[in-house]
Amino acid sequence: MSQARRRKATTARLTAPLAAAALLAGGVGTWTLTAASAGAAETAEVEVQDDFNGDGYADLAVGAPNATVSGAAKAGYVAVMYGSSSGLSASHRKLVSRSTSGVPGSATANQRFGSTFTKGDLDGDGFGDLVIAGGSAGSVILWGSSTGLTGGTNIAGYGAAPQAGDFDGDGKTDLALFTTQNVGGDDPAGAPATLWKGPVSRTGKPTATLPILNKSEWWGHDTDGAACATDGSCVEDADSITGPIKSSQAGDINGDGKDDIVQWRYSGDGTWGNRLLYGGDSGFTRGSGTPGDTAGGAAPGTGVGDVNGDGYDDVVVGADGWSEKVRVAYGSASGLSSSNTQSFDQSLPGFHGAQESGDAVGSAVSVADVTGDGYADIALGISGEDFSGLTNAGSFALVPGTASGVTGAGTQVFHQNTPGVPGVAETNDRFGATTALLDVNGNGYRDLAVASTAENSNNGAVWLLRGRTTGLTTTSAIAFGGKALSAPYTDALFGSALR
Repeated sequence: MSQARRRKATTARLTAPLAAAALLAGGVGTWTLTAASAGAAETAEVEVQDDFNGDGYADLAVGAPNATVSGAAKAGYVAVMYGSSSGLSASHRKLVSRSTSGVPGSATANQRFGSTFTKGDLDGDGFGDLVIAGGSAGSVILWGSSTGLTGGTNIAGYGAAPQAGDFDGDGKTDLALFTTQNVGGDDPAGAPATLWKGPVSRTGKPTATLPILNKSEWWGHDTDGAACATDGSCVEDADSITGPIKSSQAGDINGDGKDDIVQWRYSGDGTWGNRLLYGGDSGFTRGSGTPGDTAGGAAPGTGVGDVNGDGYDDVVVGADGWSEKVRVAYGSASGLSSSNTQSFDQSLPGFHGAQESGDAVGSAVSVADVTGDGYADIALGISGEDFSGLTNAGSFALVPGTASGVTGAGTQVFHQNTPGVPGVAETNDRFGATTALLDVNGNGYRDLAVASTAENSNNGAVWLLRGRTTGLTTTSAIAFGGKALSAPYTDALFGSALR
């Protein structure tokens, strides 16, 4: 368990009853969730940021950014699936959009609300909160409570890839905020970014604001240092904070008790840069040694977690347009180093499956301990996988962590034609587009949520497989899309983001 994880509060310690969820027969469009029983009871802890209602079960947030809401095309929404002793249920959910009562603003065409979001206990009340990015309209905070997510507080201006974490090590959750920019061009323009120190009040007021970068790191900024210091939102150059941000992941890579951020940003000329920001008392400092510093085409998945159990979080980056390999950079007291890395693909012993060009191993990456052995496991989407005469049908793998890092031994691979996995594999499903690992039934083992956003002509769907001591099981696996939740579903890209 990483030091970052040790610091994070838990909302409950409980003995969970036998639990699972089952899928009724039928196509994806008719799938529904019902209660069932399976699995072993365990004493479990669920991290506070994953638990919006404080009942001891992790809750799953699902983005559907292309959904039509209130007649506005691609306005988008987020479906929150509350965990329970029996897992997830279609009846125990909340749909959140700009048309939801209490959420500021209104549904607007092409806003793509829910493209990215983050979780964290921002106000320190013991309930996880959800920050949903809303593009140029800014972001919205939904506040956790004993009855689940409530209200909505607007964050004007900052609508791209928010990231929660304890970045200054004071035990309170902070919030890093970034501005939406268009992806394209050779030289992305500067854009504001800011760090909100926690706790954050429900009126949207942080304890303090800081520039994202520590003052000693400022260079090439377009505003004077004094303005940057006072309002906490200076404009940096393209080597610093600028460029559209696609995604962010947080973890404690150097074990100093302060969370760090790894993110993909558009660096121009069709490439993405993988950037590391080390947390600190007065803002972030730049780091180096991230695997896959640049990527051609779409940015691959990135995950952060302690794969080798040494107390330092590691960074895992999927294959991109230039590399067909997954790359791991191992954390240490001095952070990441290019000399402490590992790369692998499907030819790794124990990772059964043929490695082919275009497989997109690591199209999605999630890193967390599924089996409870103290080593974080790596969930890898393989959305370009071909099999059984099908092109880009997609699959995913769970690669175990060990004291030696990634060995491949015990790797599991699943797709829609795997016995027990709902549905049928089809060409261009791209199963494995996104992933998330979280314990929705509170039994001490992380469960895997995995999406195919191309399922049923871009409607999208999400699958959930249960975790156990030996890895993932298809027993009581479920799948659901927007239709099962009585939500907008046509071309919604349901599952585009999972947390």
